[in-house]
This record gives sequence, C-alpha cells and structure tokens, in this order.
Amino acid sequence: MAFPLAGKTIALTAERRAEEFAAMLERRGAATVHVPAIHVLPLLDDSELRQVTAGIIAQPPEMVVISTAVGFRGWLDAAKGWNTEDELLEALRASRIIARGPKARGAIRGVGLREEWSPTTEASQEVADHLEAEGIAGVDIAVQLHGTITEWEPTIHLSESLVRLGARVRPIPVYRWIRPVDQRPLVNLLGKIVDHDVDAVTFTSAPAVASLLSTAKDNGMLEQFLAALKGPVAAICVGPVTSAPLDVLGVPTRMPDRARLGSLAKFVIEELSDLPLRPA
Repeated sequence: MAFPLAGKTIALTAERRAEEFAAMLERRGAATVHVPAIHVLPLLDDSELRQVTAGIIAQPPEMVVISTAVGFRGWLDAAKGWNTEDELLEALRASRIIARGPKARGAIRGVGLREEWSPTTEASQEVADHLEAEGIAGVDIAVQLHGTITEWEPTIHLSESLVRLGARVRPIPVYRWIRPVDQRPLVNLLGKIVDHDVDAVTFTSAPAVASLLSTAKDNGMLEQFLAALKGPVAAICVGPVTSAPLDVLGVPTRMPDRARLGSLAKFVIEELSDLPLRPA
C-alpha cells in the first residue's frame, strides 16, 4: 500500500467519529493530533423539550425543520426515555419535513421518515430562502435548534428568520455546544499550529472553528493562529457552512465536493500528498 501522507501531521478538531477519521488518514501514513474543540451537552433541564414534544404529539405542526443529525437523534432518545418515541415519530409523519443538509437528511431517513426538501449545503440561509419563496406566513413550523451562536459564527438563527417571514414557530431545544472546560489541550494545539508543527487542521463543524478562534483570542494567539492558516498550515473544512467563520476573516479554506467524512478524508489525502515535507 502507498503511504501518500507519510511525514505529514494532521490536526483533528472533531468530537464525534474522530477515531474513524484518524484511522482513514493514518492508514495512508499520516500522524494525527486529536483535540476536540467542542463538546455537545444535552439539556441539563429537559422540561422545556418535554413540553414542546408533548405539544407536537398532541397537535403535529404543518412543517418540521430538522437542523442537525445529532440533535434529531438526541430528541428521539429523549422521547424514548419518556416512552413517547412512537407517538413523536407518528406526529412527524403527519408533518412536512425539511432537512437542513445531508447529515440531517440521513438521520431522518434512518428512522423511516422522509424529508420533503433539503438544501445541498447545511446553510440555514438556504432553508430560509426556500421557505420564503414558498410563502410561510401563518404556517405552524417546529424548528429543531442547533446549539449556540458565537461572535465567530455568521450563521443566522433560522427560527428567528422564519418568525420574520410570518411563520408561527415552535423552537425545539435539544442540546448546546460548549467549549471544553479544560482549555489546555486546545492551547497546546494552537501552539503546534502557530509553530507550523502540523501540515493541516481539519474542521467538521462551524462551532469547532469558533471554539478554536475564541481560545486563540483569549490566549493572545489570534493573529499568529490566523497567520499560520494563511501560510503553511492548510485549513480543511468539511463544507462551506463549517468554513464560514474563517471565510469572513480572509483565511483560505479547502473542502471536498461532498460534506461527508469519507469525502473529507479522501480530499485531505489528495491535497496533502504532493506537499513537500516540513523542515525538521
């Protein structure tokens, strides 16, 4: 077997499926450094989610927007714990389902449901534009929320956009993103990036990018971090929604045609295999 990534070091910032991703790269000779940039927390108090879920079961909305795969699965897991999963799935079957991108679409189909429409990207704006063109004034829409928005994430609040378009929105709070409590591993990773000890850093979500930017800013390393990504360290993202926080800062990013982990691994191999080795 050829080892096109021999001598290359790649930083991974994902929390989920990172071992699988690392294995794909290591089989091609890469060394990997894995430091999760975010942590997904279920709601500490799920009373609001339980109340919203009961309302959806009692009166299914005309439309449901599923924003993330992890959030949708977490919602179903919560409903299972309340012994209402079957009732929730039945209510969703009675609604028109919009999936915000391929990962959400996969989670929906994985439980036997079918989306009516999904954008090619995971952009909330694309969903809002589609529904605005359709006309949703007065429409009852449940929207699964997807974590927090930070100063680094130029992502619209989809639920707020739909309210402005005249929809009657029921927000579904499922989980939230947080930065790791122990910031030392992220600071150490930033040091490796700033010192050009890695050839590339990979991102699979915009919150992971935002977390690393925030940690860099808090530790006085933001300018050096951005300079490294504009220089010898490649910033490789799974798709345009993930790259958005870096795009607005003028950082060149690279991404595969499809926002899939396997496509990202293949893209990393193709992009880095011809790069010269870093000086020892």
